[in-house]
Amino acid sequence: MERPKVETFTSGDAGWPAAQREATLRKVARRLIPVMCVCYFLAYIDRTNIGIAALTMNDDLGISATAFGLGAGLFFAGYVLFEVPSNLVMHRVGARIWMSRIMVTWGLVATGTALIQGESSFFAVRFLLGVAEAGFFPGMILYLTYWFPAEQRARMTGLFMAAVPVSTAVGAPLGGLLLGLDGVGGLTGWQWIFIVEGVPSIIVGAFLFKLLPDRPSTATFLSAEEREWLTREIESEGAKVRQRHDLGIAGSILHPRVLALSLVYFSIAFGLYGLAFWMPQIIKSSLAIDSNLQVSLLTAAPYALGAAAMIYWGRRCDRLQRPARYTAAPLLIGGAALTASAFLTAAPWLGYLGLCACAIGVLAAFPAFWTLPTVFLTGVTAAAGIATVNSLGNVSGFVGPYWVGAMTDLFGSAQWGLVTIGLVMVLGSVVVSVLGDAPGRPALSREVAAG
Repeated sequence: MERPKVETFTSGDAGWPAAQREATLRKVARRLIPVMCVCYFLAYIDRTNIGIAALTMNDDLGISATAFGLGAGLFFAGYVLFEVPSNLVMHRVGARIWMSRIMVTWGLVATGTALIQGESSFFAVRFLLGVAEAGFFPGMILYLTYWFPAEQRARMTGLFMAAVPVSTAVGAPLGGLLLGLDGVGGLTGWQWIFIVEGVPSIIVGAFLFKLLPDRPSTATFLSAEEREWLTREIESEGAKVRQRHDLGIAGSILHPRVLALSLVYFSIAFGLYGLAFWMPQIIKSSLAIDSNLQVSLLTAAPYALGAAAMIYWGRRCDRLQRPARYTAAPLLIGGAALTASAFLTAAPWLGYLGLCACAIGVLAAFPAFWTLPTVFLTGVTAAAGIATVNSLGNVSGFVGPYWVGAMTDLFGSAQWGLVTIGLVMVLGSVVVSVLGDAPGRPALSREVAAG
């Protein structure tokens, strides 16, 4: 019998057995996800390592809590302004060129943070770091849509984004050790943090041009048959999305669901960055710990648990295909736990457990959330829509750290800043529950759909 032509292959075609399909996607995951994780690992360390550096940097440079929160958040001012243009450029020129450019430039700026002299230079460098890194994360989320069918994206997003908690679990203790290099080579410990953690981004970025193929059609690690099948699979899925939701670039940016998802992402990022920049200082003051290394280890613990939660929760979401529910539940639990624990000032270790629950809840919400835009966006509309969600949502990356800093200066503790974070997370849980899994379509589990 003559072998079926490639053009007829679909995910359910007898000419392309399920085992061969899964083997191809596993091959893609093994080749791309580790590279993406390393890149995001470095990105997240370079944008948040000021949390550990601040344990000594703020006193050395005379930076107040409010000024530190403003500087931490200014990263997102530059980041937000260039998100959408950057993602559209990546969609046009390809991931390997654009991601390589992004990594090298942010690595240079991150390393240069060691040269700051006070509040003004701190503000300027943080803004430039945001400009340099703009487009990296939404570009990577878009990149996943080029390689993986929708039914596998939550778990792949979870694997990719596990780099966030791992970077803190590794970066916080590393930062604590680097603070101990104070005086070595005439540099302070916090300066060594920026140098040691910034240079690897430059090196990896220089090699990224050869590590990230743009599309399945150019992937030399796949056989010709695998390339043709995967290209056909992704294009077929995109065509179905376009048929149901015919949106242009402007339509995707201004779509009510995109704007609503931006609000949900605001609540997630509000929790993520409000904690990331302030947790070390909150732990040090509330638990009365003098050792910076101990503080960094306690900072790392919830993120290590969060990495496992992201991977597990992403797999669960893919199995049941209920992304709205799997976004709302951890947001609600984490936000409520943080709000309640903020009032346990007489039991600081219970307050620390609340910080842990919030961090795990925020991290677990990511994989399911980032499947929601790709249900109705594809191709260039996905490039614009995903960047819009990330851009508007990351406004909270500016608001969150600044708000916690202002509340800390105003009330003498971070208590009301933490309460705000928790309540915003609960609001996000409510909004995504109302939105549901897709426009005009209730969520169905895979078992029910098959039946």
